[in-house]
Amino acid sequence: MGYRLLADITVAVHIAFVAFVVVGGFLSLRWPRLLYAHVASVVWVCLLMLGLKLTCPLTAVENWARERGGEPGIPKGFVETHLTGTLYPTGLEWLFRTLVGVAIAGSWLLSKHRLFRTLGSET
Repeated sequence: MGYRLLADITVAVHIAFVAFVVVGGFLSLRWPRLLYAHVASVVWVCLLMLGLKLTCPLTAVENWARERGGEPGIPKGFVETHLTGTLYPTGLEWLFRTLVGVAIAGSWLLSKHRLFRTLGSET
């Protein structure tokens, strides 16, 4: 029971991380210091997507907890296991990833615009 709960909590934290990757740039418009964490998160996700044989620590914790609880670990990555077919239809990964990229780029452009507007008003 305890390991299953840990696995479920890890999934919830993972979902929160994915949500932060998507909308963190927009949150940084309100709280500018979040932009550093958002950039680091986006870089991490990009490295994972490039297939550099990196293991996400949250996926490792989830697999560990599931295996200790007598369940099989997740067969693929977090997104493929928990989000594909749930958050977006199977086969539309390219669309999902494109929309996420557009959201990230849009939030960073807004942040850049706000930064330059703020710097311009100080002179």
